Order: sequence, then structure tokens, then C-alpha cells
Amino acid sequence: MIIGITKEAQANEKRVAMVPKNAAVLIAKGCQVLVESDAGVKAGYTDEDYRTVGAEIVDCRQTLLTRAEVITQVNVTRTKTADEANEFHTNQWVIGLMDPLGEPEQAEFLAKQGITSLAMELIPRISRAQSMDALSSMATIAGYKAVLMAASICPRIYPMLMTAAGTLNPARVFIMGAGVAGLQAAATAKRLGGVVEAYDVRPAARDQIISVGAKAIELALDTGTAEGQGGYAKAQGEEFLTRQRELMTEVLAEQDVVITTAAIPGAKSPVLITAEMVSRMKRGAVIIDLASERGGNCELTKHGQAIEAHGVTIVGPDNIAGSIPHHASQLYGKNIENLLLQLMTDSGDMVLDFEDEIVQGTLVSHQGTVYHPRLRSLLGLAELINEQEQMTEVA
Repeated sequence: MIIGITKEAQANEKRVAMVPKNAAVLIAKGCQVLVESDAGVKAGYTDEDYRTVGAEIVDCRQTLLTRAEVITQVNVTRTKTADEANEFHTNQWVIGLMDPLGEPEQAEFLAKQGITSLAMELIPRISRAQSMDALSSMATIAGYKAVLMAASICPRIYPMLMTAAGTLNPARVFIMGAGVAGLQAAATAKRLGGVVEAYDVRPAARDQIISVGAKAIELALDTGTAEGQGGYAKAQGEEFLTRQRELMTEVLAEQDVVITTAAIPGAKSPVLITAEMVSRMKRGAVIIDLASERGGNCELTKHGQAIEAHGVTIVGPDNIAGSIPHHASQLYGKNIENLLLQLMTDSGDMVLDFEDEIVQGTLVSHQGTVYHPRLRSLLGLAELINEQEQMTEVA
């Protein structure tokens, strides 16, 4: 099996799909690993690092794409139309982040080109797939970095300091959404000495918030049906959100730093903070909106920008996980490695077991067909009648 690691096409992307340690594991498994020259250099991994573990460095991108049977990327290269020439070729495997729920038409393009594609965002949230969960890995990085971003902007320091010149009170930090990113943000802010509070619509999140040293904020809302499949928060109705905002206004008015992380897979981010709520916050307060890519949790957020409104700085980070590329690549590379090993036989061949939850949840396209049921629904395609063989060997 020949596995390729390409240089990322996006100008602001410093991560690499797999690091030398991951390549070494696959080579020991009997695979040949091709690495595009300088693919890992922005993440701190040189071509020589890959050569040392036995990978082959390929100077020409097209040569790598032609030779490799499996292409691994952080962000799968996009196409704009079904007729546009794609980097990939028929019967090739492509694995990476591809925003399939946000851009389902990409799945259709890949299918028409006969490409077998698997989206790392769709890894199911089951115990045996945790080591492949790229969203959780990147959310961990994002939550950590969000706290540091806020610290660099906030006019107050996080910890309490008692000095000869007087006592400095600690910053108050509020986390909205206690998923992986939110919990990591809470833990990081706590370690930096902030007074940390957090809120999540899911009742089950209370104990998790407390476990990282934060105080769980509870609002007088009916949240009995707030948790959906896989532990994600479910989208709530406008009446619920309106009441939530009313109760949250007083909480926000006391905060120095607010980090929002509430996102619904494949849907627009819920607006948790309105312009009116921002106007009642402290002057000098900071909002880091980690949900900005889907519109943001704050009504005023602009993705990829830092703006000021009513004396409050609002940041909508772009590719925040990619801003810590070395460790982000380590985590993501391990996710990719584990998925590849899950799909490989002892002889190194790649197979799809259509009875496997991981395959069912992650497979986007295969043999000319959009496979994932949710993507088929978004594209207006009929429900797929699975007549595939249980095991389909590719190499």
C-alpha cells in the first residue's frame, strides 16, 4: 500500500496530515510512505525527519498524487464544479477534513470521480473510535489557544497577585459550551489563575465542568432534551434561546473574558450573545468566538477578524488549531494513523467493512456513490439500498 502525505494547499495552513512518527508506524506495517517535499516544515518537521524513518520525499506534487493509492491531508483539496480537474484519480482513497455537512456538494464531486473518501469530521463518537476523533483533538488545541489569545488582549491579568503596590484581583473567565474545547479552555484558564465559570445546555455537562475546577452556571431552563446523538448539544428553538439570552445577560456583565464554543454539526452556530448583551458587558472585556466559522455565537462576530464594539473586543479566529501546528499535527497524525490501521488487513491492504460503525459513520463516497446517509439527504438523493459486498478489497 502506497500512502501519500501532501503539502497543504491553503496558505494559512501549517499543519501536516502525518508526522514522521506516524509514517514510521505505517512503514513497519509494510506500507510505502511518500511525502511531498516540505509538507511538514511549517509544523517543525523537516524532509530529513521523514527520510530518517524510511519515508520517500517526492519533489513533484503531481508525481506523488499519481503514485499514491491513499492520500492523507489535513484539509481535503476542494473543487468548485463537478467538471473541474481534481488532484485525485479514480479508485484512489482520500482521507482528511472536508466539511462534508457544510459543503455536501464536494461529496458528490468526489463520488463522480470514483474516489473513496473518508471525512475525519464524521468519526463516530464511540469508545473504540476515540483515538481517531480528529474533531476532539483539534478542539483541545483550540480551547487552549483561545485562553491565551484572550490573555494577550485582555487589559487584566488572570491570577490574583498580592504585591507591595497592592492586590490585583483575578480575571473572571466565562466559558459557553462545555464540550472538548470548552473544558480545555476552562482548565487552561483555571491553571492561569482566573476565576472560571462555565455553562452548557446539556445537564450532563455539569459534573464535567466541576471536574476541571470551574463553577457550573445553571439557568432556570428546561434542558431535558438538550443532548443529542453522540453527546452533542441539540439545536434549540428560538423561544428557548431568547429566554437563555435574558438569563445570561447578567452573567456576562460580570466577565472579563468570554469564550464561546457552542456549535451544532452541519448547522449554523446558535446566537448566544446579542449586540444588546455585548453593550452591557464591561469595557475592556474580550470575547473569543470559537464558533465563528459557522456564523458565530456572538451576533457581532466576524470570522477571521478582531473587532471592537461597545468597548468589547470580539475575535472570530480562523483556523485556531492550525496556529499551534506542531502539536496539532501530532494529534491529527495519530488520528489518521489509527484510522488507517483500523482499515488495514494484516497484509497491509485497505478494506471497507460495511458492518463497521466507523466505516458507516465516516465513509463519504465509494465506487461512484455518495455513501453517507446524511449527505445523501442534504443532496436530495434517494436513500441508498446497500447492495455492496461486506468487504471490498482495494489493493
